[in-house]
Amino acid sequence: MSGYQPGVQASRTAPHGRPRLTLDIERVLDVSARQAIRAEFSYDPERPLIVCVEFLIAGGPRVLWRIGRDLLQQGMYSMSGFGDVQVWPTNLEERATARLQLASGDMAALFELPVPPLAEWLEHTYQLVPAGHELAEMDWDVTAAGLLDGRRAASD
Repeated sequence: MSGYQPGVQASRTAPHGRPRLTLDIERVLDVSARQAIRAEFSYDPERPLIVCVEFLIAGGPRVLWRIGRDLLQQGMYSMSGFGDVQVWPTNLEERATARLQLASGDMAALFELPVPPLAEWLEHTYQLVPAGHELAEMDWDVTAAGLLDGRRAASD
C-alpha cells in the first residue's frame, strides 16, 4: 500500500462471541493521494451472511456498511460484487492488498485493504459458521410468520 504500513488490532472474539477486527486502511483519493482511515469489521454469528464495516474518519462521521461475507471473501482473490459493493485483489501474485469500492447514489469511495489480517479474521468467522450453513439454524416457520404479520400490519 504505497509504503503505508497499516495497523492491525484484532480480537478474535469480542463480547457475546462476535469477532472484531480493527484495521488502519487507506482511502484512495487519486493516483497519488490517500487518506488514512480506521475500519472496524464485526461479525455476528446470528446474522451469518453479513460483515459490518464501520469506517472511522478522524474529525468526520462514522459510516456503517453491511457487506456480504462471501462477497468480501471472494474479492480478496478475484473480482467480486457489482453495483454498490465491489471487491478485487490489486496484485494476484502478491495477494497483499485488495480494493473495496462502495457506492451510494452519485457518490463512491475506494479503499485499499490489507489481505492477510482480513483473510485470517474471515477464516475465523467461517469456523464459527461454515460456508453453506448460514441458514441452517433459521426457523423458517417463525420467519415466514413474521413476514406475513408484517404484510398484514401494512395493509391494515
